[in-house]
Amino acid sequence: MIKAPETIFTDSTRVWCDGATDIRGGSALGHPRVYMEIDEKGFAECGYCDRRFVLKGGPAEAGIHEVSPGDINPE
Repeated sequence: MIKAPETIFTDSTRVWCDGATDIRGGSALGHPRVYMEIDEKGFAECGYCDRRFVLKGGPAEAGIHEVSPGDINPE
């Protein structure tokens, strides 16, 4: 099963992504660093790894909830 893309909440409208934030080896194992501008939609997506950057308090933040393992009821 494919893992869902990572969502990062930010206070800045200018963000960058190298695809290696959580990789131990650093950016050498990610992708080229790309810079993005969050526009009126309130989010930007990396064209390489699909990581989504959501502006805190912006229009895209409404309806997005961070889910913790204890929040899911496996009934």
